Amino acid sequence: MPVTDLPLLVDAARAAGDIAKRYFKNAPDVTDKPDGAGPVTEADLAVNAMLEHELQQARRDYGWLSEETEDSTARLGTKRQFVIDPIDGTRAFIEGSKDWAHSLAVVEEGVVVAAAVYMPMRDLMFAAALGAGATCNGTPIRVTDPDVADATVLGAKINMQPQFWRHGQVPPMKRTFRSSLAYRLCLVAQGQFDGMMTFRPSWEWDIAGGALIASEAGAVITDQHDHDLRFNNRHPQVPGVLVAGPQLHADLAARLEPQPPKA
Repeated sequence: MPVTDLPLLVDAARAAGDIAKRYFKNAPDVTDKPDGAGPVTEADLAVNAMLEHELQQARRDYGWLSEETEDSTARLGTKRQFVIDPIDGTRAFIEGSKDWAHSLAVVEEGVVVAAAVYMPMRDLMFAAALGAGATCNGTPIRVTDPDVADATVLGAKINMQPQFWRHGQVPPMKRTFRSSLAYRLCLVAQGQFDGMMTFRPSWEWDIAGGALIASEAGAVITDQHDHDLRFNNRHPQVPGVLVAGPQLHADLAARLEPQPPKA
């Protein structure tokens, strides 16, 4: 396992923050991606250009998957891949919220082995290597695992609709929201919230980094069908995400409809 990739990701994430902060609240150019894929700013593109150059120079044999780079099947023939979201939470970035992140991960044979998620405006560096635990700013972090009635989960309002839950019975838990999927996963890892769910297909670059950090902090993380997540898929999406401590995850997974409708 390439333990030495973690310092590389951490340094690159901090460099990404230095670039993004120059554009933040400085009226960056914004364009809309085709097919309703959402906005992209000049900050996203500048961060992506730096990361693609620096990381691929450092690891020439790694594949590359990024939200802001046209995908290529070449990554499918590599042993390891970078999976990158230059700015996760672009809408929050545009609105002037602090809740956006740089999400960087290395994947090997479908499994995330190193990850860094950095929140520049909060100066929070979440990091993990497979089998080595998770940290925030160097301090170990750990998930909570309450009963569902005492839990607060991160997710969109639609996830609390009866059609997603067996017999229409929505679990008796509290819900709140944050813009960045990567940040949501890290907040669960940190124990600030008890779980996170999304029932929409999720792009790998949004979740790869946070998935390892949450897992290494003791969470169980699966897709919405309770299957293990796999990365570097030909189509780089997974069918939703459910993450929580072991007891809470098992409870929520058992309450979900086995074939829920699309969110």
